[in-house]
Amino acid sequence: MMADDAGTSLKGRVSAEEWDARVDCAALYRLVALHGWDDMIFTHISMRVPGPEHHFLINPYGMFFEEITASSLVKVDLEGNIVAPTPYYINPAGFTIHSAIHAAREDALCVIHLHTDAGVGVAAQKEGLLPLTQNALLLIPNLAYHGYEGVALNLDERERLVKDIGDKKLMLLRNHGTLAVGSTAAEAFLGIFFLERACAQQVNALSAGRENVLIAPEAAQEETRNGPAKGLGMVSGLAWPGLKRKLDRHLPGYDT
Repeated sequence: MMADDAGTSLKGRVSAEEWDARVDCAALYRLVALHGWDDMIFTHISMRVPGPEHHFLINPYGMFFEEITASSLVKVDLEGNIVAPTPYYINPAGFTIHSAIHAAREDALCVIHLHTDAGVGVAAQKEGLLPLTQNALLLIPNLAYHGYEGVALNLDERERLVKDIGDKKLMLLRNHGTLAVGSTAAEAFLGIFFLERACAQQVNALSAGRENVLIAPEAAQEETRNGPAKGLGMVSGLAWPGLKRKLDRHLPGYDT
């Protein structure tokens, strides 16, 4: 039985603040599916539940992103313990990555981690994200890297992951995928949106061969670092209502 079936909605049974977090988190899962970035039942998006407990919401393992609803999200603590009744369980690899960032960063209310073809492709390239496109230039000042250590099941990796991301909002997990951190769902989504676009653009450009691509002039890179690269968080608030309207048209039901 799906978690949004009659009689199973959590609306009115959790705080208004938690319900809002659930709706935004479910919207993120549906948006990732709508953009074709999902990896069947794998990869994860998490949202911190408001309050002092450092609880967060994560996807029920086995559910496709297009199916996820506000009520089906699983609430866990930083030790991976499920703290609210649910028929579901979580992917421990998702817990390792997300709990590390939520525990270390008070600004990390939302974390998105994906395994797209383009994102993994660039994460596996020695030079990482190159200053080839305007999207890349906007992101590079805020982009971190974390070396691949195998499937993320080792809790000891959390310390190294936190050190590598530092205070940045975006990360390429080498040989693995992309990651975005946001103080809101909107900020995290805009970050992953532009990172995924920059990776796809790089893969397309490099199809002509490394020797045939144009690296952006250094002066243009410097201008971007000192200007527009700092404004993505502000833009996210403008785009988020429209993104939810798009969901209402194409994948309604996330807010149940």
